[in-house]
Amino acid sequence: MENITYKALVVEEEGSRYSRKIKELTTENLLSYGEVLIRVHYSSLNYKDALSAIGNKGVTKNYPHTPGIDAAGVVTISNDENFRPGDKVIVTGYDLGMNTPGGFGEYICVPSDWIVKLPEGLTLKESMIIGTAGFTAGISISRLSELVPPDMGEIIVSGGTGGVGSMSLSMLAKLGYQTVAITGKTTEKSFFETIGCHKIIARNEFESLPQKAILSAKYAGGIDTVGGGILENIIKQIQPLGAVTTCGSRHSTQLNISVFPFILRGISLIGVSAQNYPMNLREKLWKKLATDWKPEQLLSLYTEISLSQLSEAIETMLQGKLKGRILVNLTV
Repeated sequence: MENITYKALVVEEEGSRYSRKIKELTTENLLSYGEVLIRVHYSSLNYKDALSAIGNKGVTKNYPHTPGIDAAGVVTISNDENFRPGDKVIVTGYDLGMNTPGGFGEYICVPSDWIVKLPEGLTLKESMIIGTAGFTAGISISRLSELVPPDMGEIIVSGGTGGVGSMSLSMLAKLGYQTVAITGKTTEKSFFETIGCHKIIARNEFESLPQKAILSAKYAGGIDTVGGGILENIIKQIQPLGAVTTCGSRHSTQLNISVFPFILRGISLIGVSAQNYPMNLREKLWKKLATDWKPEQLLSLYTEISLSQLSEAIETMLQGKLKGRILVNLTV
């Protein structure tokens, strides 16, 4: 097999510091990671990628390393008869970009059971605008909609300008839900209007609600992306028989709350993880994301960057200054 030279963002450990550089690598070093070699066309930037890029050992144990938990591209070589050269495919989650070289390189090599064929209705580009963030939003809505129909009331979403939050708001709007966004970026009113959000609440206002065991019931359900006190206040305001999904811990991993909202109102708290979502459900959800659940505003939800611009975007994400999705084009 031809040994292909390609470019990748490489994070290196230098004592107690970590550096990021674009380097030339060879595919020979990838082949031990799986049966299918994929030429990556697009990836996307997620918070987990940013953590890997600064040396977070809870995400990535060994360096040098190429992050990128999302990748979409074309099969180059396959040792699995289910995938053939030329097939368009998506890889999200599992160990990609964590301890397996990820989508911030022009090639990846992964186990075949991590791969989803690109469904009809999506381009490779659109699949990575959605990416893990949109996939996580899809899981959240799938679980939430089992208990909370659109006519039950408003859905409140935290981290409204973030990847999961903005995708959730856009998908919920398409499915007929009324939404409320919690945000620290209240000046982004036009962005929220574009993605179909009906109301916004300032994050500091939401965090400063009275410290009571339970608050007035306002919302039929919630999608939380940050954890901590915001999740606590969402739970306290959910209507009887409502539900909340939770998928993030950026604010805190702790949940300090009484059982009253659960035993007095009968609400449900649902944990969401996209990383190891079962393949049979994964394929079905990608088909929904390509059709009925595909955000109508999808092409308004992203900023496209090249590999050379990625390091700067990582810093901006860590500072909490990004909105929507960051699409990484590896074909330029």
